[in-house]
Amino acid sequence: MTRGTLFVCPTPIGNLEDITLRTLRTLKEVDLIAAEDTRRTIKLLNHYKIKKPLTSYHEHNKWEKGEILLKNLKGGEDIGLVSDAGMPGISDPGEELIKSSIEENIEVEVLPGPTASITALILSGLSTDKFVFEGFLPSNKKDRIKELERLRNEQRTIIIYESPYRLLNMLRDIKEVLGNRQISISRELTKVYEETFRGTVEEGIENFKEQKKGEFVIIVEGGEIEEKNPFEKISIKDHIRMYIEEGCSKKDAVKKVALERKLPKNQVYKESIEL
Repeated sequence: MTRGTLFVCPTPIGNLEDITLRTLRTLKEVDLIAAEDTRRTIKLLNHYKIKKPLTSYHEHNKWEKGEILLKNLKGGEDIGLVSDAGMPGISDPGEELIKSSIEENIEVEVLPGPTASITALILSGLSTDKFVFEGFLPSNKKDRIKELERLRNEQRTIIIYESPYRLLNMLRDIKEVLGNRQISISRELTKVYEETFRGTVEEGIENFKEQKKGEFVIIVEGGEIEEKNPFEKISIKDHIRMYIEEGCSKKDAVKKVALERKLPKNQVYKESIEL
């Protein structure tokens, strides 16, 4: 028996006109549509007059429903996978069904389409040369701080998703761990009330003191490369001795070493006493 295909179908993140012709055709042709939120997806299907069987597939039933969907695929049914909005498999349970299908040698076809992360990144005005997607960070402050500390030396632009309820706490933690970097915060992308804020983290905290609706995409400027001290591998004494051997007085050598190592002169002077 011929197996079915799992079609990964991105849907609009706000504006219904952003769906592709290919996605519309696919949703009309599949045998079943698996949706993260059937109430939201039925509005899209009704708008485009698509009448196909619809089943729920979400975080709380992904294992049991995933087994059923795999059985349907093995039985020859074509299934269209859609998320709440955007590309399935990004920060949603679609990832598990896609992995399971690949493991079972079921064909997976991914259709191109809208995704909030890339839309917000390009809109940010920050570097798009290299970037890292972090999705939703932990809601627990301690765990969230730990994740941000892992990103402290990340030089690529950072993409983070956040809810309106935790936005201010997230921004405060970013300021605490990563510093007052340049950021961009987008909400309600492609919708009537689309908004993008650009500025420093401190300015973002001030701007969003009053809670606003919508899912947020935070784009954070990557960190700078930390310049290593070329003299860190030699001792302070050897550093001072190097300049004395070059003809400097001990006093001038101490000044140079203190400057280059960014140390107090009295600390360097103590190291020079025995020289």
